[in-house]
Amino acid sequence: MRRRPRGRRLLRLALWAILIALLLPMPFVIAYRFVPPPITPLMVIRWIGGAPINQHWVPLDRISATLPRAVISSEDEKFCTHHGFDWTAFDNAYRAWRAGREPKGASTITMQVAKNLFLWPGRSVIRKSIEAYVTVLLEFFWNKHRIMEVYLNVIEWGDGIYGADAAAHHYFKKAASALTTQEAALLAAVLPDPRDWSPVHPTQYIAERAVDIREDMPAMAVPSANSCR
Repeated sequence: MRRRPRGRRLLRLALWAILIALLLPMPFVIAYRFVPPPITPLMVIRWIGGAPINQHWVPLDRISATLPRAVISSEDEKFCTHHGFDWTAFDNAYRAWRAGREPKGASTITMQVAKNLFLWPGRSVIRKSIEAYVTVLLEFFWNKHRIMEVYLNVIEWGDGIYGADAAAHHYFKKAASALTTQEAALLAAVLPDPRDWSPVHPTQYIAERAVDIREDMPAMAVPSANSCR
């Protein structure tokens, strides 16, 4: 009996591994379109490190419209028009890297949701490739309303603080539905490093960043049930 060449067996195993990796996230992406994600990898990592998990899931219509506008202004100005990737931001980041400058983040809100729901912190090629694939799935199976809703409910806003409602109660002693324009701008301003920056004790940089966000907010669309308006 002839034995298969080892190279062919390894190729077949690699193809099966790729197929499984492509199919594995899909049922979760479809399920999370309708049900709140119970936990994220980052929550588990922080919990193992000793941090609590403080999260209160609330629908998007129970979050002040000032907050989606603020995070779109801060994190992803083209959120309502792109399909998961901001190619202009990618190009600008690449040009900055080529020029020897620190590249500004080109991660969209959809990419951040993909990372938060399924992946671990890091910048490896494998992790970024999976993030890009899941981003495509999210944009295909979800609408912008759901992407923003999940984002605002799972994003880290401090040590053990996840989501808009937990952050609003922790920092401002109120529900997310009652956030003012200034409070929303401060929450959005700390998102690049929410464990080191505080919206209630802002540094000069955060205070100035919040002013810029607040000035841009009126022009930002808010994701509704069917589109952005």
